Amino acid sequence: MTNAPVLVVSATAVEAAHVPARFGVLHTGIGKVDAAIAVTEALAAYPAGARPVVVNVGTAGALHDHHAGLYVPSRVLNHDLSAEALRSLGYPAVDEISLPDGDGSVLATGDVFVSDPARRAELSRRADLVDMEGFAIAAACARMGAVCRLVKHVSDNADESAMDWPAQVDASARELGAWLDAHY
Repeated sequence: MTNAPVLVVSATAVEAAHVPARFGVLHTGIGKVDAAIAVTEALAAYPAGARPVVVNVGTAGALHDHHAGLYVPSRVLNHDLSAEALRSLGYPAVDEISLPDGDGSVLATGDVFVSDPARRAELSRRADLVDMEGFAIAAACARMGAVCRLVKHVSDNADESAMDWPAQVDASARELGAWLDAHY
């Protein structure tokens, strides 16, 4: 628990449908660009020394068949950035952020909806879960001097089951709301 204010962030309203009423929720929209813009704008409204803890709640695809339930990643990767190539050209490119109080899991974020088995297998060598906003939210928080926690609930296996997301999201939202209630 913390005494700092908490800003709950989710990509969509359905992912935050069961967030306890005592929290305000920022819905960013889907994808890294919308998430980064929305979180940066929201944090800019706070004085530098009084920024909230940002808690991003949302669904994720499991990159390993044995992964299920709720995760609080310790690291987040930007999986669709050519960071190594950019660095070889002399440009700094951040493609990994460490997060406080995580459970050891790794989240890969990209704007690509992962449902292809080959892409899933490739990502599974580097990460446990995949989403479309986490890295952008963590990067915006780092830039704005805010603590960030990512809390993800597995809604699918990052395969053809991902197309069943609408039928699974409410169960994930309930788990995410219960986690928030227990931790903040």
